[in-house]
Amino acid sequence: MFPVTYRRDEHHQIFIGGTSVKDLAETYGTPLYVLDYATMLQRIRQFQSALDKMHPPGEAFYAGKAFLCTAMAGFLNEQRWGLDVVSGGELYTAVKAKFDMAKIVFHGNVKTPEEIETALRYGVGYVVADSLDELLLVNETARRLDMQAPVLLRLTPGIEAHTHAFIRTGQFDSKFGFAMKDGIHDEAVSVALSLSHIKLKGFHAHIGSQIFEEDPFVHNAQKLMGFVLRLWEQREFWPEVLDIGGGFGVQYTPGDDPPDVERVLLKVNQTLRTMTPSGCQAPKLLIEPGRSIVAEAGITIYRVHATKVVPGGRHYVAVDGGMGDNIRPALYQAVYTAQVDGKSVERLFPYTVAGRYCESGDILIPNASLAPIETGDYLVVFGTGAYNYAMSSNYNRVPRPAVALVSEGQSKLWVKRETYQDLLSQDLPWQNLG
Repeated sequence: MFPVTYRRDEHHQIFIGGTSVKDLAETYGTPLYVLDYATMLQRIRQFQSALDKMHPPGEAFYAGKAFLCTAMAGFLNEQRWGLDVVSGGELYTAVKAKFDMAKIVFHGNVKTPEEIETALRYGVGYVVADSLDELLLVNETARRLDMQAPVLLRLTPGIEAHTHAFIRTGQFDSKFGFAMKDGIHDEAVSVALSLSHIKLKGFHAHIGSQIFEEDPFVHNAQKLMGFVLRLWEQREFWPEVLDIGGGFGVQYTPGDDPPDVERVLLKVNQTLRTMTPSGCQAPKLLIEPGRSIVAEAGITIYRVHATKVVPGGRHYVAVDGGMGDNIRPALYQAVYTAQVDGKSVERLFPYTVAGRYCESGDILIPNASLAPIETGDYLVVFGTGAYNYAMSSNYNRVPRPAVALVSEGQSKLWVKRETYQDLLSQDLPWQNLG
């Protein structure tokens, strides 16, 4: 829930990465996204330690959709991690960061012809085919480029993880992938193996996000291995890799209990090894942790601009951000934990934290337990490193916040705060068409 460097001093001031929230707010303004370097590094090393113990060693591809900017891509490249991208924009970010293209997985249920050609020209490690139409398009593009495209087929295994309906992706009725039912996945394999410019490397199945149980990950691996065993018997095709996606839950509130990453991955690897027939090598395991690397590393700092009490006694706190910088509470009722900077946490009262946007649904935290709060206070919301900046918008023509990195008492901007000039940069003046 908190970054690993989180602490409060004797005056109840909050520090992240050795820097006070007050100093960060006064230096960069609010709202402000802050990422803790030490937390991201710790999470990466936890995953890498487990992957290194596998036979063969597994590989991680950070899911860029959780949070991506040029500096983040550079950080991942420095850690020798892979990157999972889902658009031409994310791919272009990686290119500008001089990322190792061979360590990129190109995802997404819709890839334009231009995006596919760009990905193949740059030599991405894997293209994940999501439909027969896309598979044929990848083959045709590779033919024109006189190359073979390294492809994974995305499968939906029919595993419904216990998470919010909007972030489940493993059920049969899904916009993603080829259902492992009614022969749909079999047809996809037949087509892939028949295409002269497709090199089928393996399979991918992501079952959802914010999963706390261990069993769904193991069941996913078992379902995939059962399928590839049948392929081996019928076609003598054996995959080089199996990608089980991500979805490892993180702690947003004290009641959230994330799974033990090492235990989960070792169970999955044991499944792959025990189900691999004699004479074959167990497929390399690929994973795509995004949220679990950055979510708890991130905080958002807001300034309180108004407080009010409504009939019935509900206390509202209005801050200078909201659904424009964190759409998740409005989109799928995501719950967050917050604290007031400079105030003791010993006596807490119920508040509704409201955003500044002109929507009744712009409520960041409906039942926050906070110290007595006043206009001018800084409110810190924890666990905002994933899907906050990535899903931010300019609704109401409000500029997006800045993103700052903190480490050992130092801070630096990763993303500048947008200006009003930025908002108008693509606008064109009025012209009468008459």
